[in-house]
Amino acid sequence: MLKIQNLSKTFNKDSENEIKLFENFSLQIEKNKCTALIGPNGCGKSTLLNIIAGSILMDSGQIILNGKDISNLKEEERALYIGRVYQDPSMGVSPSLTILENMSLADKKGEGFGLKKLIKKDNMDKYVEALKSLGLGLENKLNTKVKFLSGGQRQSLSLLMDAIKHPDLLLLDEHTAALDPKTSYVVMKKTKELLDKYQMSTIMISHNMKDAIEYSDRIVMLDGGQIVLDTPSSNISEEELMAIYKSKLDKYIDKPKGPSASKGIIFFSG
Repeated sequence: MLKIQNLSKTFNKDSENEIKLFENFSLQIEKNKCTALIGPNGCGKSTLLNIIAGSILMDSGQIILNGKDISNLKEEERALYIGRVYQDPSMGVSPSLTILENMSLADKKGEGFGLKKLIKKDNMDKYVEALKSLGLGLENKLNTKVKFLSGGQRQSLSLLMDAIKHPDLLLLDEHTAALDPKTSYVVMKKTKELLDKYQMSTIMISHNMKDAIEYSDRIVMLDGGQIVLDTPSSNISEEELMAIYKSKLDKYIDKPKGPSASKGIIFFSG
């Protein structure tokens, strides 16, 4: 479980360009559930993931992951507990290394090792079986450098590399945004399979309303650093979510009217 408590973050503080994005922001992410984080550009989605991962420092607040306070840990220290798949298919892998070398690096995440001991023959069967689960034939390309793989193959490999270490939290930062629709569909299917198999607590940023509903357990919408919608994914339709998304968010009040009112959807005035 992830608990974000009283998070505050201001950019360009005390200047004419000051932006107060988060102020006393709190959010709790359920264990072994996938939460889709949506909202317009600039609403704070990626900044929130960067703060959780430690690549952006918060001004104040507390981040607790499975009972451990990680608020003051450096990014590389948090990486022992947090996996992340980026929008750029090349960021979660080492393109100049082979598939086997990438899998070995991921398997040794958080351990001390020398390059001579990077690949252990005893782990080969485990890597092959894991790669087979993707259904992309990568188990037959162990010695192929990752730079020669397609974007979809790289994203699927990146997902698998994070999953095999069973992270306490997985961050999916628009991980299909750079892919064509057909490849995006395949990667989302693989994402769902891996999340179900490894039971990982996950935050997934998405601009695709259909994916947000279909592949998550919960939808949280941000606007201006505030939560303006929080609902189980099964309680809202794609049409309803699109209508909310397009409404600029500020027109909604605590007691919604229409078909959504009886569905247990929680709205917040912003």
